[in-house]
Amino acid sequence: MMTAAMQRRHFLSLLPAATLAASDPGPRLRPALCAYSFRKELESKKMSYEDVIRYAAEHKLDGVDLTVYWFPSTEDKFLYGLKQLAYKLNVEIYSISIRTDMCKKPGPEADKELAELKKWVDVAAKLGAGHIRVFGGRVPKDSNDAEASGWVVKVLGQAAEYAGTKGVMLGLENHGGITDKAETIVEIVKRVNSPWVGINLDTGNFRTKIYQQIETIAPHAINVQVKVDVNEDGVKSKSDWDRVSKILVSNKYRGYLALEYEAAEPALTAIPGHLATLRKVCAKYSS
Repeated sequence: MMTAAMQRRHFLSLLPAATLAASDPGPRLRPALCAYSFRKELESKKMSYEDVIRYAAEHKLDGVDLTVYWFPSTEDKFLYGLKQLAYKLNVEIYSISIRTDMCKKPGPEADKELAELKKWVDVAAKLGAGHIRVFGGRVPKDSNDAEASGWVVKVLGQAAEYAGTKGVMLGLENHGGITDKAETIVEIVKRVNSPWVGINLDTGNFRTKIYQQIETIAPHAINVQVKVDVNEDGVKSKSDWDRVSKILVSNKYRGYLALEYEAAEPALTAIPGHLATLRKVCAKYSS
């Protein structure tokens, strides 16, 4: 009688050698939508989070990032209702986005920030979201980048320990303040040194050397949000999603490209066209 180990070896012996040798699954970019794109509609209650999920399904998207700012509740009834709807519509709630400011010296304020982060880790876990977008925060006037970076490392590291127990990744976004420069973000993430921490790349948040900074971040990106426009040294232009995708693919990124719409044209009018483009870009750079 064959043991389990013998059965496994026999099964593997039947597989083609090329299959066993393959270690690179190839690029895959998945189209998604950030709920923040409908911030006006959510804030005014013209749209609900359920509507965002339905919208994503209607526009043939793989996932949604639910910015939590307008959540009416964090009770199980609401969260599990969203999870059930998303499952039925085959749309993944893969991420939530929260506000954080981890530039807090050790003490009550840092402890409060950590407690808030843990709360949202629990929410993400209940929704089945494997990722949370977090901010580093602003450097206090009586501090400096070096000191503030250390504070972020400590809070983020402690949050990561808890997030890991729930199976949730934390993505530190390039969002100004302490995360204004790509090299600083990478340094913070490396110092945290946790498998549960990476970078949430926002392609529209850098203001100088945009694509160069994106290249610096790309090897550490665990989620990507794309904007319609970029503003480099005061000059506004259309974001080059092809260029971004090439950078990501060359750095073996496999994951979501989520539209975070912030342009002037009304969201309900403009977003469908941008999502059509996004789907094409994702298909183009996926094997």
